[in-house]
Amino acid sequence: MHSVPVTADGIAAGLRALGCHAGMAVMVHSSLRAFGTVVGGAAAVCDALSRVCGTVLMPAGSGDCCGLPAPPGLVRPDNAAIVAESWSAFAGALARAQPFHHGLPIDRELGSIPEALRRGFAPQRSAHPLCSMIATGRHAAELIAAQRPDWPLGPLEALEARDGAILLLGVDYTSATGMHLAEQRLGRARFFRYAVHAPGIWGEYPNIPGDSHRFDAIAPHLAPYTREQRIGACRARLTPLRDVLAVADRLIQADPAALLCAAPTCRCSAAAAQRRAAIARAPG
Repeated sequence: MHSVPVTADGIAAGLRALGCHAGMAVMVHSSLRAFGTVVGGAAAVCDALSRVCGTVLMPAGSGDCCGLPAPPGLVRPDNAAIVAESWSAFAGALARAQPFHHGLPIDRELGSIPEALRRGFAPQRSAHPLCSMIATGRHAAELIAAQRPDWPLGPLEALEARDGAILLLGVDYTSATGMHLAEQRLGRARFFRYAVHAPGIWGEYPNIPGDSHRFDAIAPHLAPYTREQRIGACRARLTPLRDVLAVADRLIQADPAALLCAAPTCRCSAAAAQRRAAIARAPG
């Protein structure tokens, strides 16, 4: 059975029913396909979000364009980085990579809605070559200014200070960047990664988050704090960021490998090792 087409007005009504409002700041993770047929496509979703929510924040990474493997010989403990096979291979990757600029497309894995926001809604965008974010609305500039090259999750801390929320539109918690802030505060999943800085010049960037493919295990724990609404065919969920962080913190404090997989070849293993090392370093 085909779903009934949904419009920007219909999406806006669904967002209001979910609890979104003009005084709210939200970090949005989304899938256009999850809505079924949307009249006006991804731009209609962005239109609804910008009309209903006071401030809209989205991930806008550009690692597809700017990212590099680690150069040969640069090895850090529990870093789980892809390392170039030779300096020649690294030089080739460096030549192909693009330095960051604000007109770069958003990484394909983040979907078409953030790209539509970038193209049509004049958002603020941070300049991190791997983990940029975009935002529109009242507090957009404040959130974007909170990101630094050495602290890419700064906008999420600013969102937390504003009592912001995580808004999932047709995706699960494996997309929720806010979960990475909880684990990084506990010394976990703080990876070094590499990107082109200017033509022929590369840089090392710390505190890049790791894998999230087991993050949806948090869903039952967040159910008491989460509001849910159907918007077209889309399952929309709204959870206060403070609750996401508190629950993730509790789970990771109880188990260094919480919300991670057990595969020894996965970055999850390195993230868990980082957490155990942080516990060992802790006083007392």
